[in-house]
Amino acid sequence: MIDIHSHVLPGIDDGSKNITMSLEILKGLEEQGVTDLICTPHYIAETSQVSPRAKNEELLKKLQERAKKKGIKTNLYLGNEIYIDRDIAKLIRAKKISPLAKSKYLLVELPMSGEFEQYEDILLSLQQKKWQVILAHPERYHSFQKDYEKVLEICKQGILLQCNLGSFIGQYGKHAKKTAQKIAKDKLIFCVGTDIHRPRDYEEIAKAQKRLRKYYQFYELDAILVQNPLKIVK
Repeated sequence: MIDIHSHVLPGIDDGSKNITMSLEILKGLEEQGVTDLICTPHYIAETSQVSPRAKNEELLKKLQERAKKKGIKTNLYLGNEIYIDRDIAKLIRAKKISPLAKSKYLLVELPMSGEFEQYEDILLSLQQKKWQVILAHPERYHSFQKDYEKVLEICKQGILLQCNLGSFIGQYGKHAKKTAQKIAKDKLIFCVGTDIHRPRDYEEIAKAQKRLRKYYQFYELDAILVQNPLKIVK
């Protein structure tokens, strides 16, 4: 599996608190078959979670060095989980935020309780600028939980969907689980992610993948776990 959504960089957002915790997370993910991982710290403008790209690159290098010494073979890349903002394109040009693994793909997060229509024009503007938007965990947004037709609409507009594995085993509640199941049933998932913040029971990854087999044949599951995210890191 290639994990495109994680909070493993130490001490910069609400994810891993230190490098020891980061290494523990990486080891657990590797044991569950994660071969490549994109570190996507939050970037939320006008908050404390705005660690600059240069700082993130420095932390990534240190984490790669420590992981290698620990025998962890997972390939690590840099990105951001970018909270929706009208200045996203400007922030990329200023090298304050990172596309996923130096690609044209952007992982974008919406407010959990906001109405999607408030942000649709921003996402489409990024698409017009030749950035490929991947919407982080759409199953968790109340707007989509209330009106599933909006999910179908954004897919028609070319926006890709990244679902959290934990949603399929109820980690984010029954509404997120139900919406994730609908998205899977309609074969609309581009890729999945762990969205991991802390060390935990890593067996949930295998459990969630097993649930996905209800909706996807083997080659389809391989696409969302490996082949599609491989397009990003390569």
